[in-house]
Amino acid sequence: MKPGFVYIITNKYQTVVYVGVTSNLPQRIIEHKNKKYPKSFSARYDINILVYYEQFQWIEDAIAREKQIKAGSRAAKNKLIQSINPKWTDLFDEIKDIMTE
Repeated sequence: MKPGFVYIITNKYQTVVYVGVTSNLPQRIIEHKNKKYPKSFSARYDINILVYYEQFQWIEDAIAREKQIKAGSRAAKNKLIQSINPKWTDLFDEIKDIMTE
């Protein structure tokens, strides 16, 4: 079983948020930043600033949490982000080496 992460990214204006799940958070955020999938939602709206994440021992738990977050309102997502990142700063530097620890 793989570990998992649920994450929220936004654009520079904080007008759009995207909730995702992955087994390798640094790699996935780099893919968003480099627009690996040019036709994707995140590429079209220039969403690549990591503002929130949670780590789980099992990917299945991360998937369940992603569904829970996605089901919530935008206000609920904003509140979740602000609970750990009130300035909505990019947390990429914080997690870039997380898979090597």
